[in-house]
Amino acid sequence: MITVPLLIASGVLAAIIAYVGVFGLRAWAARRMLDIPNERSSHSRPTPRGGGLAIVVVTLAGLLLAGLLLPAWPLWALVGLLVGAALIATVSWFDDLKSLSNRLRFGVHTLAALLLIASFGFWQHVSLPLVGTLTWGWLGLPITLLWLVGLTNAYNFMDGIDGIASSQAVVAGLGWLLLGSMANQPLVAMLGLLLAAASLGFLGHNWPPARIFMGDVGSAFLGFSFAALPVIAAQTDSRLALAGVLLVWPFVFDTALTFLRRWRNGENVFAAHRSHLYQRLVIAGASHRSVSCLYVALAAVGLPLALGWVSGNEHAGLVALLLVPLLALLLVAFVGWYVRTRAVPPPPPAPAAQPAEVVPQAAETQ
Repeated sequence: MITVPLLIASGVLAAIIAYVGVFGLRAWAARRMLDIPNERSSHSRPTPRGGGLAIVVVTLAGLLLAGLLLPAWPLWALVGLLVGAALIATVSWFDDLKSLSNRLRFGVHTLAALLLIASFGFWQHVSLPLVGTLTWGWLGLPITLLWLVGLTNAYNFMDGIDGIASSQAVVAGLGWLLLGSMANQPLVAMLGLLLAAASLGFLGHNWPPARIFMGDVGSAFLGFSFAALPVIAAQTDSRLALAGVLLVWPFVFDTALTFLRRWRNGENVFAAHRSHLYQRLVIAGASHRSVSCLYVALAAVGLPLALGWVSGNEHAGLVALLLVPLLALLLVAFVGWYVRTRAVPPPPPAPAAQPAEVVPQAAETQ
């Protein structure tokens, strides 16, 4: 049985181990994995990356130990989750070392997603406000697969400025700790706690100005984990699918909006870019600290909504249905206003050069 003192001790220990582990990674990555700024970068000085490996190791080791001590899941299902997450982290680690092809990365992401679905199942029933429980049947398989692969990559896309991905993970992880406890799913609660604590330890090195970046190894792993949690938890309570989306809704919305806008404009949606809402704010002059705080605040709004929805509060679902789209529209409006007001006006055109006055020359006499 997982008690409150055990949760507290586990969280503190995981945060400390992650914080100390990142110190060693910083020294190693400064020599082997240095992120050099380019025209698409949001940072201006070379910074080591790959610090998210500490989050991966602490989370997977802690979950393995918890799963063996508290067999709430079948062993083969626990192994399926661990292997899938490890595959995501491994391919992302090699991508940090040397860029891999999109085809290879997406192939591994799909394999990990299928492994999770084979271990825990997929969304066959999902509960939504005002609609009730939708039965998707086998249609839930491609929807679940798209969600798993999509959020894995969306989280990676959103890890573009100091502190934004790790602080979002702290909020979402704490949310899953509470949701798992409410739903009597102890390993869901423990996984949420480990993700939050390990990300908090890493955040001690990543809060602006960052001394090390998370890298794909951390961001893709976090994305896969926060995509897997609602799939696993919803097998016993269909309301937890929507709750999981509410915990990461700013990342889901920003990525979906940017993807659709670039697709509509005929751009290569897989090419690197700097057109996310959070990137536009930074380009216009907002600090990494203020933008990360904005996104944490937006995610924090989703946490009580998720808790209220799962607790059976009749009004929480309706509030979520109205408030989250409203906040999304306000975010778009704010970004547009901020970019317009901070735009640097073009320099005035230089005055046209006046033609030199031609002075007639006197005729030369003999």
